[in-house]
Order: sequence, then structure tokens, then C-alpha cells
Amino acid sequence: MDNAIVIGASSGIGRELAAVLSKSGYAVGLTGRRLHLLQELQDTLPGPAFIQSMDVSDTSEAMRLLKELIDRMGGVDLVVISAGTGFINPDLDWAKERDTIDVNVSGFAAMANVAFRHFLNARRGHLVGISSIAAIRGGTDAPAYNASKAFVSNYMEGLRIQARKARLPICVTEILPGFVDTAMAQGEGLFWVASPQNAARQIFEAVRRKTSRAYVTRRWRLVAWLLRFLPFSLYARL
Repeated sequence: MDNAIVIGASSGIGRELAAVLSKSGYAVGLTGRRLHLLQELQDTLPGPAFIQSMDVSDTSEAMRLLKELIDRMGGVDLVVISAGTGFINPDLDWAKERDTIDVNVSGFAAMANVAFRHFLNARRGHLVGISSIAAIRGGTDAPAYNASKAFVSNYMEGLRIQARKARLPICVTEILPGFVDTAMAQGEGLFWVASPQNAARQIFEAVRRKTSRAYVTRRWRLVAWLLRFLPFSLYARL
């Protein structure tokens, strides 16, 4: 039985993915800020589950707790970093910008650091990071969110290159969801909104195939292509 840890498993995509992993035969570690939600999820899973309450924005403590969870599970084969936050914030309220950066940038990097260093020592492993289609371009309504997801994607690529240079079987998978029906989906004009269950199934398929990058749902690949090549003069009018 392989071991997997889902960071940010108390709700949304992380919660649904933890359920898919458990049903597929993984022993799962569940982390999140809200302990009672982790306990509720643990009770519903068919396989072994370990829980650890943590706040990734408290990076030093979160790193310590993740290392402890890995030790408690006897090692880990797959780590999924799904913890994230974001706000519609065109007025640039600094508290919202700061919270986004603390979780999506500092928190993400801290969790990826622990996971990747563990995989280097184990000489194998699989790291999955939940980025976003928003990573592709800047956004006027949520500047910090788009920028933070660009950091996630860039950081993951750097780790992927490290693994390749080390010639180790460490897979690094970047997940770029479009709109998913969670608390993170905010604002008007949402389209192609996937259920968390469907998103989790497609992410698990990407994990199974050990792909480097996956769009969720798959049709967002076309949107990503258009965003990358759209001239700024046109993009700024959207």
C-alpha cells in the first residue's frame, strides 16, 4: 500500500482527492486548519487515514508537523499540495493580499520543500501542486492570487528540473484547474464550472499517468493556449 498526504484536505478539491486516493488503495495523511473537518473525513474513508491539523502560513510549525506526519506514516510516496486561498480584491486591500501570499507562496514553498527533500532522500516520489489557469496571466480583480499561482507553477518547474538533473524517479505534476465549484470560485461570469468530484477524478488520473502538467477539466487547455498568446492590448480589455 502506497502512502499519500493531501495538504489542504479539509474541503474542496483536496477533500475529494483524499477520498479518491483512499478508495484506490492509498493510506492517506490529511492536513488542514480545521481539525473537526479532518476527523469527519477520516471517519468516511475506507482505508487507513492519519490526520494532522496545521496552518501552512505558519511555515516553520507547518514544516515541523509535516515531517512528523511523514515519520508517523513510515514515509510517503505521494504529496499533494492543495492548500490555498484567494480573494476578489480590486481595491488591493493589503490584508487580503498578504494572506494570499502567506498561504499560496510561503506556505506552498514550505510544504514543497519538505516533500521534495524527503523524496530526494528516498530517491523517489511524486509531488503534485495545485496551481490554476490564473497562473498564466496577471489579473486585475485578484492580483495576488494570479501572481501566487504563477509562483506555484514556476516553483514546480524548478523542482522538476532538479529531479531530472539528479536523475531520480521523482515526478512533479502541476495541476491547472479552471473554475471548480468550491469556496475559491468567486466572481461573476463563471463558466465550465467542474464539480470537486470530477476535478478530483481527473487529478487522480494525472497522478496515475505521472504527467508533468494537467488541465482540469481538460477543455481548459484551449483557454490556456489562448491566454498565453493573446496580446496584452487585447487581454487588458477582457
